[in-house]
Amino acid sequence: MKKQKVGTILEQKRIYRENLADYFRDGCKPKAAWKIGTEHEKIGFCNQSLRPIPYFGEKSIEKLLQRLADCNHDEQWLAVLEDGHPIALKNGLASITLEPGGQLELSGAPLATIHETHAEVGQHFDLLRQLTKEMEMGFLGLGFQPKWKREDIAWMPKSRYQVMRDYMPKVGDLGLDMMLRTATTQANLDFSDEADMAKKMRVAYCLQPLVTALFAASPFIEGKPSGLLSARANCWLDTDAKRTGVPSCVFEDDFGFEAWTEWVLDVPMYFVMRDATYIDCAGASFRDFLEGDLSILPHQYPTYADWELHVSTTFPEVRLKQFIEVRGADAGGWAWISALPALWKGLLYDAEALNQAWDMIQDWSHEDVLYLCQNTPKTALKTEFLDKNVQYHAQNMLDIAEAGLNRIQDNNEDGHNESIYLKPLLEVASSGETQAERWFNSCHEEWQQSVDPMFETAAHP
Repeated sequence: MKKQKVGTILEQKRIYRENLADYFRDGCKPKAAWKIGTEHEKIGFCNQSLRPIPYFGEKSIEKLLQRLADCNHDEQWLAVLEDGHPIALKNGLASITLEPGGQLELSGAPLATIHETHAEVGQHFDLLRQLTKEMEMGFLGLGFQPKWKREDIAWMPKSRYQVMRDYMPKVGDLGLDMMLRTATTQANLDFSDEADMAKKMRVAYCLQPLVTALFAASPFIEGKPSGLLSARANCWLDTDAKRTGVPSCVFEDDFGFEAWTEWVLDVPMYFVMRDATYIDCAGASFRDFLEGDLSILPHQYPTYADWELHVSTTFPEVRLKQFIEVRGADAGGWAWISALPALWKGLLYDAEALNQAWDMIQDWSHEDVLYLCQNTPKTALKTEFLDKNVQYHAQNMLDIAEAGLNRIQDNNEDGHNESIYLKPLLEVASSGETQAERWFNSCHEEWQQSVDPMFETAAHP
């Protein structure tokens, strides 16, 4: 198995206060260079017991990663080790990583079309299917572990997770659930300049709760209906208010890279990395670090790598890095994974669609979006908003996205453009019934109040 040490790839050069915003500014790209990256997580289970997959053992996450790295296939995945154990795999700009509870994530490479994304995910499932059948394990495409308690789930042996595990209960009641029991699909999108970034961020923040509603796929907690349609999204409401949610600065007229930098500086630190080791400084201030006043590293100053690491520990509904990361969807099956980047490409990569989306949301206030974030996890498309319901607004959003993809006209070999990937969203928006509601009804009417059939119904092929 090819190996790669963790923690050696970031630049170790001091960064100064006046240069912090340049990190985000360096993400600007001409439109011709725009691509989309897609990340999806999935929740593992053992076929016979339906229990979570342990990290250690003969049929384990560790063995699965080793087998993925050792497979004879066209793509070479290099193992990233921590304390001698694989915690991730790298293949160029793509990676396979572990979330704290063993959720397996494919972080796809930046790609030009959703057709490529769809194929990338399909190839990943083809490879995974070969091994999981033999190892008697499976993976679920939904937003929250439907059966097992927090204490039933093994923590993955990543030292950064130990820091977060200790800190999370100090700042929220559901942070450990978020870490151990949730799964999501995310898309990463480019911007051309500061004005384009600001417009896309505002549109994305306003529309993100509509996406949460459409993708709602987590109605069960510990084997019972929870009263929620997205238990995953609900976790984020009580995880850590200082690093999650909807920053008000995005709704200010002069929002830009500097304003986002100030928000990130207000987020408490988790850790820094020195000599490939995470050093716990949870709750400390990056502002103090800039002045050499970080108590655990006295008289030391942050590097560019420290700032990049700190930026990665912010978890708002839409995150700015050197791209825009939209984070509000429950995990789903293959069709749902492709649907998310297709939706956002249609909304944000066609100029006319972006203007129409802006017209749709420009009067929505910060308080409006907070209201939507609080309520869509519970009532999804039935959430009342602006004298309508979210279903109405989601249909408008989908109309804009579909027209945007039709104008972009990135066709596959069969002559179909990327609007074909919106199909599951169009069906939900038309019916008004989310995956979560369908599963809830099945549990009540067909499954004799058991969630065990979810392990077949929501399993990846």
